[in-house]
Amino acid sequence: MTKKFPLRFRTPALVIGSGVAGLTTALCLARQGIKVLLITKAAKPEDCNTAWAQGGIIYFGKKDSPSSLVRDILRAGAGVCFEDAVRFLAEQGPRVVEEILIKEAGVPFSRTRKGELDFTREGAHSIARIVHAADATGNAIEMALLERVQREKNVTIWTNASAIDLITARHHSSDVNQKYQLQDPCLGAYILDVEAAVHTVLSDFTVLATGGVGRLFLHTSNTKHAIGDGLVMAERAGAAVLNLEYIQFHPTTLYHEDAEGFLISESLRGEGAILINRAGEAFMERYDPKRKDLAPRDVVTRAIVEEMTTRGEPCVYLDLAHNYHAKNGLSIRDRFPTIAARCESLGIDIAKEPIPVVPSAHYFCGGVLSDLEGRTTIRHLYAVGETSCTGVHGANRLASTSLLEGLVWGYHSARSIGERLAAGKLFPESMFKAIPDWKAPGNAENEDPALVQQDWATIRHTMWNYVGIVRTTERLRRAVADLRDMEKRMTRFYHETKISRGIVDLFHGVRASLLIAQAALKNPVSRGAHYRKN
Repeated sequence: MTKKFPLRFRTPALVIGSGVAGLTTALCLARQGIKVLLITKAAKPEDCNTAWAQGGIIYFGKKDSPSSLVRDILRAGAGVCFEDAVRFLAEQGPRVVEEILIKEAGVPFSRTRKGELDFTREGAHSIARIVHAADATGNAIEMALLERVQREKNVTIWTNASAIDLITARHHSSDVNQKYQLQDPCLGAYILDVEAAVHTVLSDFTVLATGGVGRLFLHTSNTKHAIGDGLVMAERAGAAVLNLEYIQFHPTTLYHEDAEGFLISESLRGEGAILINRAGEAFMERYDPKRKDLAPRDVVTRAIVEEMTTRGEPCVYLDLAHNYHAKNGLSIRDRFPTIAARCESLGIDIAKEPIPVVPSAHYFCGGVLSDLEGRTTIRHLYAVGETSCTGVHGANRLASTSLLEGLVWGYHSARSIGERLAAGKLFPESMFKAIPDWKAPGNAENEDPALVQQDWATIRHTMWNYVGIVRTTERLRRAVADLRDMEKRMTRFYHETKISRGIVDLFHGVRASLLIAQAALKNPVSRGAHYRKN
C-alpha cells in the first residue's frame, strides 16, 4: 500500500472504493486473472461505510423464497423499485453470499448452539432471513473480504488516493474526432495522491464504488468519506443519475454529544426493542398500528420526528432492556456486544435502561443509473453499491439489502468486465494516447482551513434543515438557491487555488448537495424516504 505510482500509467481495471462493492469487484476480477488497481481516499481501506454496518445481510431464511423477499423489497420501496433488479437480487443474492462471503472469504457469521447460521429479522421483513456477525456484521464482512483481496497478486491497493475527475474522450481527448461518439467512453480517472501530485490513471474499465452521501448532512451514521464523489464525477461526465431525492434516514442513532452518529441497529427492534417517549409511552402503534416498531424506516423516522416535535423533546428512547426476546440463551451484552460497549463507554447500560436515540442521514437510495451488470450510460464505466441506482431500493431501502446489493452487483460487474476483456472489447491505444495529463486550473496558495470548515458547516446545516426528513417547497427552494450560489463561488475558487484533497472534497460536496436538493424540489410527490409536507 506504500507503493509509489508513476504519474501516468494504464491498468485493465480501476476500482474506486474499498467497501463491500469495491472489494467484491476487485476480488472477482482478480480470480479471472485480471489485474486491478483499487483506490481509496482513506488511509486504511477498512475506513468505509461497510465496516460501520451493524445489523446483517440477507441470506435465505427457513421457509423463505425469492418471491417472498421480492414482495418485502417492493413493499418497502413504495412503488419506485425496478422489479427486474429486485428479482435479480432475490434470486442471485443467497448464491453469491454463500460463494463469496461464506466459502471464499470465510466471514464468521453468528451461529446457534447447533452450529447453524443464526437468522434474525428486521423492520418490514416478513420472515427471519438475515445472517449477522453479532452486531458488527459490516466490519466482519469488510475485514474478511479485505484479507482475501490482499492475498491476490492481481490486486494493487492504493490508499490516500482521491479521484478528482473521470477521464472521458468527449471531455478530455486532444483528438477532435473522438468527441463525436454518441456514447462517450470512460478511459480512467485523474487521481490525487497524498503528496498533492495528480496521476493520469488510464483504464480499460472503471468501476465507481465510492459509497453514499450521508456526510452532506449534519447528523449521519456515515464515515467522513461519504460525500457523493462518485455521483458528482459521473454526473459531470454525462452519466444518467436517478432517484437522488430518496435519502433514507435511519430512525435510531445514539443521542449523545460524544456518540458521533453511532448507529443503534434496527436488529434491536427485530429482537424485541420498543420505541418510547420520555414519559415511557410506546408510541409506534399510533403511527403504524399493524407493524408498529417493525414498520419501514421512513415511517419510523417520521414518527420519531413527530413525537419529538409535538412533545418538545430532543430525542426518544429505545427500550431493549425490558423487551428483549433472548435467543440461544444469549444475554443482551452477548447478542449486541459492540452497541453495549459503546453505550457503556458513555454511561448507558443497555441491559438495564432505554437508549436515547435520534434519526440521522443513513443511506442513499438513488445514484448513478446502472443495469443488472453494473454498466452505466457511459461506455466502460460501471457503478456498484451505494453510489449506484440499480432500482432495487426504490423510494426506501429494505433493511439489510445494502450489503447484499453491493456484493451481488460487485460480483456481476466483475463477470461482465471479464467477459468483455476476454472478447477483446478494448479501446485502441490511440484513444489513450490522446488523453492529456492533468493541468492545474489554478496555483494560488490561498486555501484557508477556517473557510473550508465554515463552508462544510453551511452545507451540512442547509441539507439537514432544508433537505432533511420533512421537506417543504420553501425550504427546498432556499436550499437550491443557497447551494447554487455557493457552487458558483466554489467554482471560481477551485479555478484559482492549488489542488488539494480538501478542495476536491468541498467541490464534490457542494455539487452533490445541489443535485440532491434539485431532485427533491422537482418531485412534489411524497413517497418513501422523500416526504413533502407541502
